[in-house]
Amino acid sequence: MIFLVILYAKFRIMILDKLENADLYFEAVPRFREFMQFFNDNDLEELPACKIKLMGDDLFVNILDFKGKAEKDCKMEAHQDYIDIQIPLGDDEQMGWKAQEDCQEVSAEYDEGKDVEFYKDKATTMLTVPKGHFVVFFPSDAHQPGIAAGKSYRKIIVKTKISEN
Repeated sequence: MIFLVILYAKFRIMILDKLENADLYFEAVPRFREFMQFFNDNDLEELPACKIKLMGDDLFVNILDFKGKAEKDCKMEAHQDYIDIQIPLGDDEQMGWKAQEDCQEVSAEYDEGKDVEFYKDKATTMLTVPKGHFVVFFPSDAHQPGIAAGKSYRKIIVKTKISEN
């Protein structure tokens, strides 16, 4: 499944595509080109779980060994200052999505230090991010990652600071 990207002056829409097509989104996603250079130059499945700063706080990578949860136990979240690029490495990952502006039930107020707000809302759309694919969540995208009850896997979460173009 590939979502078409439509960019207007103020709107950005979630992206789901194959890693081999990443270059199509370099203009739409700040510092995506720099991350993909790092991705292509390193075997991220072999690196230990860690945080790697590629461009200070403007671009960093979290390599996580992750234990999936049941959908009911996964929290809907949204960010204000960063775009999330999520890449499952070992196996497919199920995620939920809902337009952030439609989220009504805040479960944890926005934490500026962690750049996250959590919601009790349920996803309006479920998607599978297959191995070899990536998903980009903009601040307008509330998302519910990690839906994989009992499954252990490795994933990458890239955080790239919003550009003030």
